[in-house]
Amino acid sequence: MPQIKDVMTPQCEWIAPEKTANDAAKIMKQQDFGFLPVGENDKLIGMVTDRDIVMRTLAEAKDPAATQVRDIMTPKTYYCYDDQDVEEVCNNMGEIQVRRLPVVNRDKRLVGVVSLGDLAQSASRPNVGQTEQQITQENAQRKAAA
Repeated sequence: MPQIKDVMTPQCEWIAPEKTANDAAKIMKQQDFGFLPVGENDKLIGMVTDRDIVMRTLAEAKDPAATQVRDIMTPKTYYCYDDQDVEEVCNNMGEIQVRRLPVVNRDKRLVGVVSLGDLAQSASRPNVGQTEQQITQENAQRKAAA
């Protein structure tokens, strides 16, 4: 059975919590992705997304050049281990409704990121389809409730 370390994208970008929302946005634009793991002392402490920047900085009329990532990040971060089974992580992503996860080793050091697209290469088709359906359904329910 393949493990996450076999399908993940290694050496992903991360950002320090004292950097600014502006710094995070620039990295996201340069690298063309919508989230950054937040690390401190070589440990994963949170996640900041493009949505966090908009909702917690711009929508609250905060200065993105002065607002620290620590103040807008989501500290409760889901992650997976690099030695976990691909099918298990695929199931977990469906349950928690996320399309990507930071990957850490057993010392909780960030070693990569895995996306649903990465898992689609190795997980069983029914499992990937079910995971995508769970994520999509949850998002549709949230929009309908708004």
